[in-house]
Amino acid sequence: MKIAAKQFALYGFHDTKISMIVKEANVTQPTFYLYFKSKEAIFQELIDLFKAKLDMRVEQSRLSSGIEAAGLLQRISNNIALIFQLFQENEQIARIGFFLSEDAIEIKKQMAKQIEENLTAEVEEGYFHSNVDLSIIASAIVGVIEHLTLTKLWAGLKTPEELSQDITRLFLYGLIREDN
Repeated sequence: MKIAAKQFALYGFHDTKISMIVKEANVTQPTFYLYFKSKEAIFQELIDLFKAKLDMRVEQSRLSSGIEAAGLLQRISNNIALIFQLFQENEQIARIGFFLSEDAIEIKKQMAKQIEENLTAEVEEGYFHSNVDLSIIASAIVGVIEHLTLTKLWAGLKTPEELSQDITRLFLYGLIREDN
């Protein structure tokens, strides 16, 4: 699966051939077919694997009750860093699941929905005010994560921790200077 992920990430679905995968894996095509019904099957399995990992990270990012205000920024930043770490540690399947696959748009919609559900629960917990459209905030978070993964994380310009700190400060405090 690792080799298939690499091939799909490098060449895309249509230009990746089973012969390329088995050659690099040093196995025969019949061996491949013992484990996977088709190229589509292994591609879908990689997408499903990424989606499950992403769903788990986003679900785990919901703030529990009772977090002190002083630790809130760090807790949120840590949760966002875990999502960026998923993208960093699983770059090839993330490229497939979040960018290349036909499921990518649906995966992003589901991610935004989960984030909106998290934000709704966090508003009810009193962490955030309720006078914003949480669906817009959730979509913006997904868009920021998507763009920064491509332009900063995978380019090696920022670490997951640096990105998450910047995003957290931006979303919680905006751009206005505190002394204004």
